[in-house]
Formats: sequence, C-alpha cells, structure tokens
Amino acid sequence: MSSFHRRRGGAIAAVMTLLCGTTLSACTLGPDFVEPNPHLPDNKTFGGQTVTDAHLPAPTDPNWWKIFGDPVLTNLEGRIAEANLDVRTAAIRIAESRFQRGVAAAAELPSINGDAKYQRELYSQNGIVSLLTPLLGPSAGSIPPINEYTVGFDMSWELDLWGRVRRQVESADAQVTQAEDRRRDALVSSLAELARNYIQLRGTQEQIRIAENNVRVDRDILQLAQQLQQKGVRSGLDAENAAAQVEGIRAQVPALQQQEIQYQNAIALLLDLPPSSLNGELGSWRALRLPPHVPLGMPSELARRRPDIRQAEDQLHEATANVGVAVASFYPKFQLNGQVVLDSLQFNSLFKASSLQYNAGPSVTLPIFDGARLKSSLALSEAQQAEAALGYHKTVLQAWHEVVNAIAALRLEQVRRARLRAQLDHTRAALDLSRSRYNDGVADFITVLDAERSLLQNEQQYAQSTTNVALYLVTLFKALGGGWEQQLPDPPRPMVVQVNQTVAADPKPQ
Repeated sequence: MSSFHRRRGGAIAAVMTLLCGTTLSACTLGPDFVEPNPHLPDNKTFGGQTVTDAHLPAPTDPNWWKIFGDPVLTNLEGRIAEANLDVRTAAIRIAESRFQRGVAAAAELPSINGDAKYQRELYSQNGIVSLLTPLLGPSAGSIPPINEYTVGFDMSWELDLWGRVRRQVESADAQVTQAEDRRRDALVSSLAELARNYIQLRGTQEQIRIAENNVRVDRDILQLAQQLQQKGVRSGLDAENAAAQVEGIRAQVPALQQQEIQYQNAIALLLDLPPSSLNGELGSWRALRLPPHVPLGMPSELARRRPDIRQAEDQLHEATANVGVAVASFYPKFQLNGQVVLDSLQFNSLFKASSLQYNAGPSVTLPIFDGARLKSSLALSEAQQAEAALGYHKTVLQAWHEVVNAIAALRLEQVRRARLRAQLDHTRAALDLSRSRYNDGVADFITVLDAERSLLQNEQQYAQSTTNVALYLVTLFKALGGGWEQQLPDPPRPMVVQVNQTVAADPKPQ
C-alpha cells in the first residue's frame, strides 16, 4: 500500500471514530410536542343538543352529499377535487412544503463540493518578492510567470449534537402536515360551497315554479272575474284587481331568474368553468329531497375530522419544534471540515500522489456575546408557542360552537317547516272556500284575492324553509368536517407558463 493510501485510510478512520462518538452522545434539546387534549364531549349530547344518530358508525361519510339523492349534485361534487382552483392551489402548496422540508433535511447530511481551478500568475517585482532580493540575490526579483493547476473537493458537516437540525426538520414536517390540512380545508369548504349554491339554485327554481303556478291560478281567477263582469253580475273593479295581482306575481319572476343565473355561474366558477357553461345541465327544475336521518358520528371525533383544528394543532407542533431550535442555538456548534486537493505547477504532474494536499479536522463555534439575540429569539419562540396554543384552543371552541349552532338551527327549522306545511294546507282550503263563496255571490272578490296572496306567500315560505333545512344540513356537515380525506392524491405538477400567455396546460397528477 502506498503512503498516499495509508494517509487517506488513517484520515477516514479518524473521522469515522469521531462520528461514532458524537452520534452516541447526541441529544435533542427543547420541549417534545404532545398532542393537545381538545376537551370535547364524548357522549351523544353535544352542548345541550342531542345528536340523534350519534350511534351510527363514524366518522361522517366523506360523500355526505349523497344523502340528498340528487345525481346531478353528486356528479358536480365529484368534480370539485380536480377542478376547483383553490383545491388545486392548495395541492401545489403541499409540494412546495415538501421541497422546503427537503431543504431543511439536507442539513443533516454532509455538504461536499468539487472544484477545479487554473490560473497563471506573475509576481510583482516591487511586491513581497523584493524582500527576498537581499537574501537570494538579484535573481529572486525576476520570477517568471507560473501556471497553477488545482483539482479537489471540500466537505463540511455539522454534527447535530443538540438536535438543532432535527428540530428544524420536525418543524418542516409540521409545515408539510399544515399544507395537507389546508388542502383538506379548501376541499371541505369548496364541497360545502358548491352544495350551498346548488341548493339555493334549486330553491330559486322552486320559487320560479311557484310564481308561474300562481300566475296560472290567478289567470283563472281573472278569467272568472271577467266572465262575471260581462254578465253584469260583478263590476270591472274585480277584473282590474285580479289583473293587477297577476302582473304583480309575474314581476317577481325576473329577479328570481337573475338569482338563478348567478347561482349557476357560481357553481361554474367553483368548477373552473366559464360563465353559462352549466346552464344546460342545471337549467331543468329538480325538487330538493331531504333525508329522513342524518348520520353525524360522535362529537369527540370533531378534532380529528375538522381540517382547521388539525391545522391549528400542526401550527402548535411547528412552534414547539422552533423552541427546540432556539434552545439548541445556545450550545456550541461542532462541525467537521475537510479539503482534499491536487495542486501542481505542471499539468502532467497534477494527478500524481506527490501533488496531494489535504486538511481535515473539527471546528467549534461557541456563542459568547450577541447582544441578547439568542435570548430574544428563544423568548420569541416561546411566545409564538403560547400564541399557537391559544389559537388551537380558540379553534376547537369555535368549532364546538359551530356544531351546536348548526344542530339547533337544523332542528328548529325542521319544526318551523312542519308548521308551515300545516299552514299551507289550511291556506289552500281557505282559497277553495273563498272561490266557491265568490261564485255563489256570498263573498266579495277581495276575499279571494287575499286568499290567493296568502297561498302564494305560504308556498314561498314553505319552499324557502325547505331550502333552509338543506342549507343547515350542509352547514352541519361542514362543521363536522364532512368531505375530509384521509389519503391525499399526489400534488399536481406546476403549470408551465409560456411567454406572453396567461393560461397554460392543465396540471396533471404525477
């Protein structure tokens, strides 16, 4: 074995011995993250409101919109995850956070850089060389230009004895989880928003249908009033009042049609479609179907299903890891440094063993005075951890309130809808009686018109209440984290933006 190989083997052995010793003694400073207790109830009663179907298997079905039994809604909801711009943006941010995590994790490994250099150098005769003239004679001051060839690499490696780098990686892992939960939050919100727009669209179409039906009924009443006027039984006042009521109902339709267009376009926007592109698919009226039972799951699972609660927990985890980073910064920083180069003034002798030169050894950096920078950084990290803990508590408490309010609103609106239904039946009977009495000449025409106006108003209220029940269902499912996904698809590739273009190819899954 040559002396070169013996020297190289000895250096490697020394480095490995040092690494083994430091690895065994490494520790991780700072507080370890512990999952916080959300302190949510674990029984069937949630804030005084009984969850009637809490005995059903949990968690809530991710495809909760299927309870409405509407194939059009089901089809639209199935397109949200891939089409919605907010969800797609959140998916790309997952990829960004994973790349950032890779940057942080790279600090755990050695950094090795190769370099090669050539330079031609002429020393100044009036510079440092002139000091050698009295010692070496006049020839020392006339050194000719020289060539220098250098090839080699250098290495540095921070020994993470106190866990500073590991805490940074832990913080980056929490940021990745945050990004995943942000995508879940965007998905849950988009699913609920599409369902709300769809329900309001069907409710508006129902209002249009009610108005058109009442126009036909009022036209019949108008025709009856005109016939009685022609026979001389009634005056023209009845016919004019009936005609005015017909036009009043017809005047409600354009505003409702405007709302219909707005809801159709809102759904198209959620699906990344141009305006009016869903008019054919959504233009036909469909009645809202309300489910008889609502599977909710146990309230104690709320903390694991709500993306905003999980995100708040991730933020607390990140802040806790950053405290560890700040604590480890107070301790000495150990680093292994090394450089191996081949250096020669002649290229043909550059790769000979005699051209080898190297240096290797550890370095220690100890903070002595920094103007209280490290103390302030630690205090800042601890304050951010306390803020994140309060943020988690507030998020859980707010979610609890949202669920309780949604359950109460749903239950009370169901009671109101049942009473409106009973009122509607009585109003229809009253209209039939008033028309019969008017035909018999017992009642005046104003009674008929009042009965018809009451019927229209009650039908509209009942239809709006049906819409409200469906909307409160959506609100409840969103409050319970409905649509939450355990497994996320791979983030799409970033869009390729070409010069002078604002729209590029659609991202495709990896």
